[in-house]
Amino acid sequence: MRVSVIGANGKIGRLLVERLRAADGLEPVAMVREEAQAADLRGRGVEAVTGDLEGEFAAALEGAGAVVFTAGSGAHTGKDKTLLIDLWGAVRVMKHCLARGPRRFIMVSAMRAGDPDAASGGIKPYLVAKWAADEWLLRSGLEYTILRPGGLTEDPGTGRVEAAARIERRGKIPRADVAAAIERCLRAPETVGKVYDLLSGEVPVEEALR
Repeated sequence: MRVSVIGANGKIGRLLVERLRAADGLEPVAMVREEAQAADLRGRGVEAVTGDLEGEFAAALEGAGAVVFTAGSGAHTGKDKTLLIDLWGAVRVMKHCLARGPRRFIMVSAMRAGDPDAASGGIKPYLVAKWAADEWLLRSGLEYTILRPGGLTEDPGTGRVEAAARIERRGKIPRADVAAAIERCLRAPETVGKVYDLLSGEVPVEEALR
C-alpha cells in the first residue's frame, strides 16, 4: 500500500519514511516543501514529491491508500503558522481525502490536545489548533486514527509503549516509537476509529494498540 507521509522532512516523518521503506507491503510517498529535500530522499530510494500545505499538495496523495499527517509549523514560528499548518493545513488535506481519497487517515496530534484548557502559556495555542484539527477529523467520516504522544525525545526506540484513550500522567516517548505506532496503525484495522494517548511504557507496540 502506498502511504502518503505529510511532513516527511520532520523528525517523526523522517523516521517513519525510513521505517516504511524497509517494511513489507508499505510504500512511503514523502511530501516535502523543497525540491532539494525531495532530491535527497529520491537519492535514498524513496519516492518524494514537493507540496505545500498553504498551496498545492494533491500530487502527494495521488494513488495513496493511506495518509499520515505528521506535519507541524515548528516551535520557532508564530501563532499564524500554527493556525495555517497545524490546523488549516490538516483540514485541507482531510477535505481532499473526502473528495478524492484516500479514506484512511492517521493524525499525529499531541497529548493534552483533548483538553487545551488544562494547559497554559505558549503551548496553549498549539494545543487548541490540534484540538480543532482532531475534532474535524473525528466528525469527517474518514477512517481515522489519532495518536497523541507525550513529550518527544531523540532517544532510541524501545518498541514498548503505554497507549490508552486517556493517560493522566505526564511523560515522554521517543519519536522512533511514535513511528512504530504509526506503522502498527497502518497494518491494524482495529485501530480505525480510535484515539490514543501515547507514552513510553512496558507493553509491545503491537499489543498496546490492539
